[in-house]
Amino acid sequence: MKVGFMGGTFDPIHYGHLLAAESAREACGLDEVWFIPAGHPPLKENGPLADGQTRLEMVYRAIDFQPHFRGMDVELEREGTSYTIDTVKALMDLYPGREFSIIIGSDRVNDLPQWHQIAELAAMVRFIGVRRAGEELKIDELPAYLQERLTMIEMPQIGISSTDIRNRRAQGRSIRFLVPEKVYSFIRKNELYES
Repeated sequence: MKVGFMGGTFDPIHYGHLLAAESAREACGLDEVWFIPAGHPPLKENGPLADGQTRLEMVYRAIDFQPHFRGMDVELEREGTSYTIDTVKALMDLYPGREFSIIIGSDRVNDLPQWHQIAELAAMVRFIGVRRAGEELKIDELPAYLQERLTMIEMPQIGISSTDIRNRRAQGRSIRFLVPEKVYSFIRKNELYES
């Protein structure tokens, strides 16, 4: 079974995440895409605003209609800084026999050499880079072992970010149609991201 997974804070999850996941699933012939909310991501200065279980609940609500998508709590269960290689090792132990790919935005492709234990990680998984408008890719500057493990895909361009969604909520502006309806209702009900 071929599984792609997306890690991220998902604070909150939005249509851009879902579109990237579906584009990767279709382009790379993935059987499933797993959404893994980050516990304590090392590359984010400030942690997520919503707690882990709240972010996971939003993931579940966003994907409940799509049989090829799953939400996973593997990073939320782990203490301390959350490195991707630790997540991959945990997934391989829990789900042997699956072929894993990590789905990342094109903004993260250039950063791959800085990832924790990247050479070991690249030997374990493939990377699917989702092209975003305006991102300057430097694939030819990546080490050969990363270029060999990277597949770039296209997706329809959609200018939505979790940061913008949080800012809109703090300003009392609408976020309807930026997130799935069940996520929108959950955010409003729980008064998330209000100033």
